[in-house]
Amino acid sequence: MVAVTLVVNRLARIEGHVGAIRTMVLEGRSCPDVLTQLAAVRSAVDQVGRIVLSDHLAHCVVDAARRGTARRTLAELEAALERYIK
Repeated sequence: MVAVTLVVNRLARIEGHVGAIRTMVLEGRSCPDVLTQLAAVRSAVDQVGRIVLSDHLAHCVVDAARRGTARRTLAELEAALERYIK
């Protein structure tokens, strides 16, 4: 699956970025610099969330509709989105 590879690669980049932020903090870099990098990580995590959601809609929800389990799948998605958006 392309989405799995894409998500894993992006998460690896995010991991590296978080490590770099940890180093920035340990080195005493300025708060505005750290906050800027934290904002970049937050944006990257949001992008991964969009990819996961898009993949879920394109595959899992479509498959559930074919199997007749769309209501349950959509309810699970709604609950997950509520937790994600908080």
